[in-house]
Parts: sequence; C-alpha cells; structure tokens
Amino acid sequence: MASLKRLIIDALKSLSRGRSFLQALLALWISPKSDPTKVKQTRKFQRAREEFLKEANELLLGPIGSNRFLRDEHSLIVPYNSDTNPNPDDPLLLLSKLLKEQFRQGLQNNPACMLPSYNHQLPGGHERGQHLAADIGGSTLRVGLVDLRGRETTDDDGNTIVHMDNYTIDKNVRLLAGADFFKWMAWKIETSVKKAIDAGHISRDGYESGDPMPMGLAWSFPLEQTSPNGGNICPMGKSFLACDGLVGQDLGATCNKVLQELKVKVEVVSIVNDSNATLLSSAYFNPSTRFGLILGTGVNIAAHLPVNLIGKSKFGNRPDSWYEQASHVMVNTELGMFGRDILPLTRWDKILKAGHERPDFQPLEHAVSGYYLGEVFRIALLEAIKTTGVLGGEVPPLMLEAYSMDTETMSLMVDGLHSGGKANQVFSQLYQLASDIPSNEDMRFMQQLAGYIAQRSASIVAASLFALWELKNEAEQNLVDELEPESPFSEETVVELQIERTTVGYTGSVLTYFPEYKETLQSYLDHVMLSAGHVLKDRRIELVPAKESSLIGAAVSLAGVMDEKERMRLDEKRTT
Repeated sequence: MASLKRLIIDALKSLSRGRSFLQALLALWISPKSDPTKVKQTRKFQRAREEFLKEANELLLGPIGSNRFLRDEHSLIVPYNSDTNPNPDDPLLLLSKLLKEQFRQGLQNNPACMLPSYNHQLPGGHERGQHLAADIGGSTLRVGLVDLRGRETTDDDGNTIVHMDNYTIDKNVRLLAGADFFKWMAWKIETSVKKAIDAGHISRDGYESGDPMPMGLAWSFPLEQTSPNGGNICPMGKSFLACDGLVGQDLGATCNKVLQELKVKVEVVSIVNDSNATLLSSAYFNPSTRFGLILGTGVNIAAHLPVNLIGKSKFGNRPDSWYEQASHVMVNTELGMFGRDILPLTRWDKILKAGHERPDFQPLEHAVSGYYLGEVFRIALLEAIKTTGVLGGEVPPLMLEAYSMDTETMSLMVDGLHSGGKANQVFSQLYQLASDIPSNEDMRFMQQLAGYIAQRSASIVAASLFALWELKNEAEQNLVDELEPESPFSEETVVELQIERTTVGYTGSVLTYFPEYKETLQSYLDHVMLSAGHVLKDRRIELVPAKESSLIGAAVSLAGVMDEKERMRLDEKRTT
C-alpha cells in the first residue's frame, strides 16, 4: 500500500514537468526504477507475448474487421479477400458510412473543415511555361522555379523543377508573430529569386525593370478562400504565431503588402491549400485524378466535389458568374478533424488523448498520421515490456518520454528482420540498450505490433477515401437526375460518372517511405469497393504518386490564373 502511495505521489510531482497524470502514472508504473519490488514481480511476466499480440490485434483491428485479413511474412500486412461478393455488413464499409455522414454534415455548415477553394476547373494538361512557386509547410518553406511542359511531355526524372531552395521553419520561425513571419518569408523568397538569377534561370534585367514576378503559393493551413489569390487567414495551429492579429484578414493582400514594403519584386497571384496543390499536380499529369492525399506528419485529403454537395454559406461572397461556371469545386477537407465518437479507441489511444493539449481537435489524425503512429506504438510497447518481458523487461529511460518514438523508427521495426540488422542497431543506439537487445524475438514482436498499428491507419484512410468517392458519385447522380438535358453542367456530370478509374494523387513520408503502407492502403480500397458491390474491373480507386506536388500544384494553379487573365485581356481588346 505504501509503495502504491509513493507511486501516486511521484506521478503527481511529474505533472510539473508537463505530463498528464495518466502519462506520468503509466511511465512510473512501467519504469523498473520506480519501485524495486515491482521489478521482481515483472521478472515473472504476467503474459505470454503471443497473448499480448492477439489482444493487440483484436483491439486495433477487430472493430473494423481488419483482423480477418492474413499477414504475409515477406511484407508488412496484405489484406486477403477470400470472398469477392458484396458484404453490406463489412465493418470497414460500416465505418466508411459513418465517416460519410460526418463529411456530409461538414460540407453543409462547418466553418473549420470542408473548405471550398476558388478553383472549379482541374488543369487540362496544356498549361506551360516557367512559374515561380512557394510552399509554406509545417517545417519547411520551399521556393522553386517550375517549368511546366504539358501533360504529353511528362519528365519522370524530376526536371520539371528548374531551381529550388528549402528553408527550415524551426521553433524560432514558428514563433514569429503576425507580419514578422511574412517578412521572414519575403526575405527567403527574394534570396531564392536572386539565386535563380545568378544561375541564369531568370533574366536579371527583366526582373529588375519589369512588373513584379507572379508567384503561386501553396498554404499548408486552413484558409477561407475568397478569390484565386486571396482568402481569410484562419488559426494555424502547430505552434505558429503568424496568424496573431491577422485572423480574418486576406492572406494574399498580407503577403503582397509585405513584399512591396521590402521592395521584393514578387506578387502572389494564386493561392492553394497544399492538399489542393497535390490534387492539381496529379491532375496535371493524370486526367482521371479527383483526389489529393497527403499522409506524412499530418493527414489531409483534397477532393473535386459537386457544388450541390456544399452549403451556400461555405462559399462566402462570390459573384454570380462563379456559380454560372462551376459544377464542381476543389475542397480542402481538413480530414484529421473528423472521426470523433465513431473511431474505436484502444486504451493506448486513450492515454495519448489524455496527454494531448487538444484531445478532440483531430481524432482521425491521431489514429492515422505519422506524428502519432510512433506514439501509439511507444505507449503499447511500454505495456508489453512490463507484462511480457520484451527487451528483457527493462524500459529504456528515453522511451518514457512522450513522442520519443517517431514513425521513422517504428517503420524500421516493421522492416526490421529484413534490414540486415540495421533496425536492431539503430534501436539499440537510440535507446542505449545492451548489445544483445533487441533480440530477433524482440524484433518479431515489435514488427507485429507496429504492423497492426500501421494496418489500422491504412484501413481508416481507405474508409475515408471511399466515403468521399461515394459522396461525389451520389451527388453527381442526383445532379444528372435534376438537371435539364440542355444544362451546361449535364454533359460534364455524366462524364464524371463514367470515370472507371478514379486516381488519388498522393504524397507524404508515411505513404512514400513506410514499408508496404501504400500497397496495404490500395488493398483496403479494393476490399471496401468490393464490399460495397463495385466490380473492380468497372470501377476502381487507384493510388498514384504526386512528386513535388505542392510546388508543381502551386505552379499549375498560377498558370491557370495567368491563362484566364490573358483570355480576359484578349476579350477586352476584341470588345474595344
């Protein structure tokens, strides 16, 4: 009883170091240093490893039916379909239906998500020329000169980007408040332009004596878009203070004001969300693209959806001419905000949630994105060390620190037995373990546990994509049924319904680098399509990579705006 009292007192003391009570209590309970009498008890180990893994399988995958799939010993996890008949009671399909209803509600009136852009047309692949583009991400500002050469001359070697510079957005930059952040951004843009001039990619005389150089901007944060080059700044999150004092003000106007004040001869002419940029980039090369998926540190999906799905209030003040031209619009879903009260939570998810400063802000992101996958793995592994004797029953001190297990390390565990000992070595060095730890048995255990967590992530992303695909198709069918045959949107919508293979352009570290993740996600998409009664040879959702998507997408958007301006100029000239 005395030792339990001491444990609780120590846990309460640790609150001053920023942990939640549950995190602190869990860490002290599991740590072999917390109570010597507990160490002796854990040497007996209450559970067999196989029993722990069986429960982990049920907790993580059982509620969505994924534990019925077989694992291939040579890859991450490969879903196995023994039955290709429709199954309306499939748990993953049922989860997708629940997500679809949340998406439908968000499209009607939620101001924080399902944000329609100003872009209503996807690129035709004819857009050409060199265009300056910038991508503001959570950790990096990238500035590049993009050479668009047309869909028919796609360069697979990545030479589409003529010049590019990367600038780290560290803690000091994130803490730049208001206009100070945009001044930092303007200085970096000017630096990149001057480098491109020195390299001969931009004419010095043309830049110095001509009009400001047009630039497309990919903005990785929520934005209430009001025009092709403007939108109301929203709270940014991720510790950024750039929005301080600027929430509700126009992003394009703010950028251009700072650029002018600092005499940087660049003008923001086009703005897109980074997920929309991924959609645009993929659609430029693949005309069947209707979704853009980002899955790295965070998660998001952009979707090209019928306007009739979206509540009028979501569009803000737009001219009647916009509605006369738009049957569809690109939507930034802010996917991570969904899933509340419908995603099954394990006890490890609940510990993560209890220690989070905004536990209900992004429920789906907590379950699928790279920032959180490693943390769920760490919490579950701590329990396994104490109860099963993994890693000799000794908890490495570093592993007691929240978020000390990143997803890159977790991915090594998944591929550990096939990496020639690299995973063992990296893990041992990171957590300062003895030379014989982790053993091959430890690696197999961690591989299986990490695989379950990754598999759950892939299945939830698949359910989300399918829900959006169904929403799109249902709304288009309703539109065809309601429109008159002579309506300008009727033929366009019928063409949309006839797309057999809908492409999802993807980018992000989890999809790109996590072993077999992309293949697992594709398998789940095929599975849920079959469960819903779609024959794969007729309809399929297909993942394709979108390389350098943010910069290329921003350039494609800029090219479209410039083409439209040129058309308007020529029309005005003909009229006069």
